[in-house]
Amino acid sequence: MPDEKDEKFDEKELEKHEEKTPEEKSWEEKYRRDPLSPIIWGLILLWAGTVLLLSNLGMLDRLLHQTFNAPLWVGRLAQGWSLVMLGAGVILLVEVVIRLLVPIYRRSVVGTVILAIVFIGIGLGDFIGWNIIWPLVLIGLGLVIVARGLFRRK
Repeated sequence: MPDEKDEKFDEKELEKHEEKTPEEKSWEEKYRRDPLSPIIWGLILLWAGTVLLLSNLGMLDRLLHQTFNAPLWVGRLAQGWSLVMLGAGVILLVEVVIRLLVPIYRRSVVGTVILAIVFIGIGLGDFIGWNIIWPLVLIGLGLVIVARGLFRRK
């Protein structure tokens, strides 16, 4: 008989230990209720699809020339993927700004900043040149890591 009580007690104790703390529950619920990430990735897919469609239809050159008064060679240089990456990086930076300014969406943004810097670096590689871009990407990543170390919450 005493063994049964001990087993039930052990099971209850084990269940209590396996349960998440209120802090863990709130983080899990917060991520589940966070609509910002799906919206941002949906915008990135819309951007990529639009740019690639315009590029494949041959309309990207004319659109860049008419909208930004860019020379026609810029449109030929910005064929598809470099412009997709550049836009995706900018959209991710917008997400970072929103997460920093709106308390309900606040969470760690270091990974997003790093991904945005890499995307922007890849996007600018065709415009500026890889020999300049990759050192700038490394400098940007280093700055993000140093800033995170300096401003880490205790």
